[in-house]
Amino acid sequence: MYPENLKYTSEHEWVRSPGDTEGSVRVGITDFAQDALGDIVYVSLPQVGDQVTAGDTCGELESTKSVSDIYAPVTGEIVATNAALDSTPELVNSDPYEAGWLFEVSVADSSQVDGLMDASAYQAGLDG
Repeated sequence: MYPENLKYTSEHEWVRSPGDTEGSVRVGITDFAQDALGDIVYVSLPQVGDQVTAGDTCGELESTKSVSDIYAPVTGEIVATNAALDSTPELVNSDPYEAGWLFEVSVADSSQVDGLMDASAYQAGLDG
């Protein structure tokens, strides 16, 4: 159910290495998160060049139910954002692992990625 090639956070975000830029990772939310949020109607992302710190808020997802924070899974610099979400935020719902990605971060310390959960640990946390 959750792609094995991704790493996961307790905030229901996924991280894929590498991103389009060398040394970067691509970030999105999990299928569990998009389902819990409901229909995404607006996405607020960090700007390219912004510095983010692991665990800090760096954006928002607005759904028909609520507004939820996006947290940086790693520390680094934003090197890309998914411009398609400006006009079609529902991509987060329909394709959370591919077209619905959120942003890319140039990772300051690659060991942070290694410290994230694998798919089985993430699934186990959901199953409680």
